[in-house]
Amino acid sequence: MQPTGSNGREVVGHWSHHPRSVGRARAELRKALAGWGLVTVEGTAQIVLSELLTNAIRHTRVSPGQEIETRYLREGDSVRIEVHDASDERPEPRNPSVEVPHGRGLVLVEALADRWGVTPCPVIGKSVWAVLTAPGSDVGQGMKGGMRHGEADAEMGGI
Repeated sequence: MQPTGSNGREVVGHWSHHPRSVGRARAELRKALAGWGLVTVEGTAQIVLSELLTNAIRHTRVSPGQEIETRYLREGDSVRIEVHDASDERPEPRNPSVEVPHGRGLVLVEALADRWGVTPCPVIGKSVWAVLTAPGSDVGQGMKGGMRHGEADAEMGGI
């Protein structure tokens, strides 16, 4: 699928449950960041998006034809990356042994993002999101290690 909308501050895309969607969604994020002048967070944003979208593709079991939605929102010197899916199951960071080749995605997101969380959607599913702030911005200074996923639902008001 392709992105479905942009209003200058937000880019929305709908993607199939297929691994190829990750690369396509990353290309759209790259364009959005360039347009917003936030290329300094591009590398980190690409990794975070890849982890969140891959988790949604691999771990959500939904009816055929249902898509995953991505939203990239500019918030001043920051970008908020959201991945919406139709599963109510909350992702949890794992602590896998070194022998296990997977299961580190959310640990990586937690290390890279200023903050991240999971917010239930009003009707069905959830949004897993992360916020990244451009280096040197006053907004992002000292935020890593701040609000994490258990605390996000209250702040976001269930959006």
